[in-house]
Amino acid sequence: MHRQGITRQLLAAAIAAALMLGTAHAQDTAPNSASSNAQQQPPAAPAPPAPAPPQGKKDTKTLEQVVVTGTPTIGGIRKIDAAYSITAADAEAIKQANPKSTADLLKISPGLWPESTGGQTGANIEIAGFPGGGDAPYFTTQIMGSPLYGMPTLSFMETTSMFRLDDTVERVEILQGGPSVVFGDGQIGATANFMLKQGTAKPSGSIGLTYGNEGLWRADGFLGFKVADDWFGSVGGFWRKSDGVRDPQFAADKGGQFTATLSHTMEKGSLVLWTRVLNDRNQFITPIPLLQHGSDNFSAYPGFDPLTDTYNSKYIQHVNLPGYPGGGTSANLANGRGAKMRFFGGNFDYDLDGGWSISDKFLIDQGDMDTNALFSGSNPDTLNGTLYTTSKDLGGLQIAPGATATYINGGGVVDPNQSVIHQGWWYIHKRLKNMNNDFRLSKELFEGNTLTAGLYLAHYTMNDKWALGNQMLMTNTPNARPIKVVAANGDQVTDYQGFLDYGAYNIAENGTSTNKAFYLSDVWKLDRWIFDVSARLENQDSTVHVCNLHNVNLDGNNATLYDNAVPVCDGTFATTKYDKTHTSWTVGANYELADNMSVYGRVNKGVHFGDFDNALRGNTTGNTPPLQKVQNFEAGFKYQSKLLYADISVYHRQFNGLPYQPTNAAGAPVGAQLLYGSDSKGINLSGAVMPIDNLKLAVVANYLDGHYSHYSACIPYVNQVAGNGCAFINGKQLQRQPKVRYMFTPSYRFLFPWGDITAFVTYTHVGDHTQDLSGLQQLGSYDTLDFGVVANVQDHWELRLQGTNITNELGLTESNSRIFGSAAGAGGVILARPLEGREVNFQVKYNF
Repeated sequence: MHRQGITRQLLAAAIAAALMLGTAHAQDTAPNSASSNAQQQPPAAPAPPAPAPPQGKKDTKTLEQVVVTGTPTIGGIRKIDAAYSITAADAEAIKQANPKSTADLLKISPGLWPESTGGQTGANIEIAGFPGGGDAPYFTTQIMGSPLYGMPTLSFMETTSMFRLDDTVERVEILQGGPSVVFGDGQIGATANFMLKQGTAKPSGSIGLTYGNEGLWRADGFLGFKVADDWFGSVGGFWRKSDGVRDPQFAADKGGQFTATLSHTMEKGSLVLWTRVLNDRNQFITPIPLLQHGSDNFSAYPGFDPLTDTYNSKYIQHVNLPGYPGGGTSANLANGRGAKMRFFGGNFDYDLDGGWSISDKFLIDQGDMDTNALFSGSNPDTLNGTLYTTSKDLGGLQIAPGATATYINGGGVVDPNQSVIHQGWWYIHKRLKNMNNDFRLSKELFEGNTLTAGLYLAHYTMNDKWALGNQMLMTNTPNARPIKVVAANGDQVTDYQGFLDYGAYNIAENGTSTNKAFYLSDVWKLDRWIFDVSARLENQDSTVHVCNLHNVNLDGNNATLYDNAVPVCDGTFATTKYDKTHTSWTVGANYELADNMSVYGRVNKGVHFGDFDNALRGNTTGNTPPLQKVQNFEAGFKYQSKLLYADISVYHRQFNGLPYQPTNAAGAPVGAQLLYGSDSKGINLSGAVMPIDNLKLAVVANYLDGHYSHYSACIPYVNQVAGNGCAFINGKQLQRQPKVRYMFTPSYRFLFPWGDITAFVTYTHVGDHTQDLSGLQQLGSYDTLDFGVVANVQDHWELRLQGTNITNELGLTESNSRIFGSAAGAGGVILARPLEGREVNFQVKYNF
């Protein structure tokens, strides 16, 4: 109640401030107009100087901006000359997007659809026309041009979870398709390249403190300085603690990050070394119950607030998992999907004589990316139904009548009509190591034509231990309580923690991989034309070892039902080797119609190599899925004037070789992998209109017509809610991807003698989208409102008030991902992930 009261006060203050600003602006209209027309109407007194922009602030809504992502040469290329779609955002634009996580920032790029309802980490990242469906197989995160890991995704890991936004970030460049199939790690989808702030000749930086209505306290800082002549350094980072909008009764987010750079400028080049240490833990939010009406309308489930509640609680926070490989382990729900990572990287660029230049980027990183989380299974039921009457196919136990059920943490006997649920308490320990290097040698063959040869090398490993299953019986309530059950004959149905089993998939998995790629790129500027032709030859050589399982009665007591058949490693391993080589290529042309207007066209063909979990594990050497291949055609138009900014692209994307692995509710593979394809057409738009001084109307939008193809048979599936069946996927809408999505942001900057204030509101529409390949579970559409008020006071102070989902919209990004097909059960009950409720934060920052 205290935090809600503060939220109301902050919102009231924001509204009052806006009203006062409107009055003040009306009163100041005449002086401001006189000031803006000073040459025509001499003022009676000197006009106050305009406030200086914050350190590092740049206008990224300009076609003159130089971008470096997706370009072969050192100097980069102007956006107007780039024959591909790229979105750039500086530090201020990143903050105005008010991202809830690193993945959530990707929404500023049209066609990118991050699902951030699971918390700060572990997002599913969809790219229009790329049939992902979970995790982020077609997305790469880079720092200073270096990929953070050799594979874009693994089970329980996507690369934005290895990165946190803070004041050490200068800007981000988000590239979709285009030349990315050739450069870097050869990503066929999208790449976000985060560029770090560096030191300055004069000490500069900032320090900020943020309070959020969800119990957030956060400190940010950055300092840039001179080390010696032509040498500069910087340090910065953040620390935060938050209860979370969905309060789990322990710290939802806790940790921080430290970043340092050392840079050296030379007459013909530059050197940048950087390091980053990340230690952050974040609550992973499991779906909660809602009520479905019709096919795509949803409302609150009795007893659950869909905006603020979670199953996570102090009662189920600490557990012991005896089925974990190696003899069991303890686990802590508060560790969530966190990251303990260390990074060290460097960039060296140098112009040689005779038109030669070299560039080299390297990155070494390692650490742990663990998951401690609940995962959904069957729908909630009464205790009586779960124990006695509900069929086993739908999650029932069907034990003999007369069992005793008690709350584990006190509270006595559980009412037979109490709503209960059993969910998987999963723990995945994931240790990663990665090294990569990207070397380029360029030569200007003749005026306007540059040839670049590059060599990309990456070596990386994964060491995992999984404990999947671990079904825990608990109350179907916010901040759930575990339940112990003893059968009428004295058999122990659950253990002392409420576990019905000790895992269904307890594996140890070790993977090693090396990627080697050679590429050539030729760029030719001919009058107003720029042509580029690039090709890449890449080999991936991977090996994975997965322990073989056998069932064991852990305690030898048949009366303890929960551990009579626990799958554990038997000491032997199944080894799968994966060695594939393929060529990717791209051809593009850009024509500058005028100094502020250009058109482009591009075609590329690329491949997506398999990863340890989605191609190797579960398959045998020589029988792994084929390479996923994409054929992409795109064209675009870019224009900028004082009134209008427009960046429009259209595309046609075709996939084949996509694998689908059916799994049961415990996450274990069921049956053979299936292969299918997809076909998509769409349009992306990023634009802004500036009708008068200080007013901007910005829009980010996309339309997608995408569907599955190349699989005409019926896909069989296991469904613990609606029952087993099969479904046809040919012609069905790409899962999780809305056909229409747009963000509209009007903003206005008020000028005052003491500084300026910018106020903005963002309206977001997310169109109809579906849960999985079958299209049987619709997720509907929704609309949200976010807001922000940013004040720059004098030369140094910045005050920022921002909020998300201020109307408390109920919108879904996914339902129960363990269920294929319809996820709505009896009474329309469905487990799903809705948006978090209203979140407001206020920051005070001092810039120097």
